[in-house]
Amino acid sequence: MKPFLLTLVFLFLSFLLCAKFLIVFLLLPSQKSGRVEIKVERGEPFSSVVRKLRDQGVIANEKIFSLWARLRGLDKKIHWGIYIFERPLAPEEILNRMLLGKGVFHRVTIPEGLTLREVAEVLANAEIVNKERFLMEANNPEILSRLGLDFEGIEGYLFPDTYYFTPSVTEKDVIVAMTEQFGSVFNLALEMQAKRLGLSVHQVVTLASLIEKETGIEAERPLVSAVFHNRLKQKIPLQSDPTVIYSLKSFSGDLRRRDLQNPSPYNTYRIQGLPPAPICNPGLSSLIAALYPAPVPYMYFVSKNNGSHLFSVSLEEHNRAVKTYQGTERRSSGR
Repeated sequence: MKPFLLTLVFLFLSFLLCAKFLIVFLLLPSQKSGRVEIKVERGEPFSSVVRKLRDQGVIANEKIFSLWARLRGLDKKIHWGIYIFERPLAPEEILNRMLLGKGVFHRVTIPEGLTLREVAEVLANAEIVNKERFLMEANNPEILSRLGLDFEGIEGYLFPDTYYFTPSVTEKDVIVAMTEQFGSVFNLALEMQAKRLGLSVHQVVTLASLIEKETGIEAERPLVSAVFHNRLKQKIPLQSDPTVIYSLKSFSGDLRRRDLQNPSPYNTYRIQGLPPAPICNPGLSSLIAALYPAPVPYMYFVSKNNGSHLFSVSLEEHNRAVKTYQGTERRSSGR
């Protein structure tokens, strides 16, 4: 073979060797660890996707990763969706997941304080479940029995959180995931505290649901809890407006005197003690408040029309507060 050809062969083999070395070296997993979320928009350019992978520390080298994918003709085969990557992860695995759609998740956040029907609407709007099928499964005796909620029902146990569901998830899967999350949050320590208070888990969740609906202010939750605990001890009706609203077939936004006379078992103006079940799905903060009420003697509270409340010990103080902030003494006791 002529020296010129030998030189060309040598240079070509050297190039291949160097290229292989560079690809192997530069396509090593990122040195960062931890879980990250990458959202790939429908129709998003591959260059933008690779930039996100680099910025989140999923890949070590943006240019080499991009060149490697383009040379293989894979840059136009990426599926849109949300991907969860547990770093470090081999670049080959990263690319394969996005090609096959294996890592695609639908993300949905369930806020604190939603009712069962409202949770169903959020999930349906996120295109994760069929609303009617979800509500049907939520009342399925077989599922309730499996979850240990035969008599309690599912309301209160669909824990508010951010969830990641695959496109193939079923309504039953979603319910199980949310109730299992409740089970992991309401741990043994909280169960023991409930026993110390002489309350069942169901009673705690029910009380927490009232607290959740009464105030969105973190610092007020233990105070609201204290009012309810104090009233329960003295066998005074809780007189919680949200329980009345929950019992109504429709609510215009203005609670009327006749609404307070509704004979529903959820109407705490008419019944003594807690309603039979939660009126929404409370978050951890309200669950903790239900278990750890503030050590205060408050028996009443009234809205100050700015999201906060004024708390009172005596009925006389409370009536003055109602007059100040509500302009009427429509309630002679309670809230």
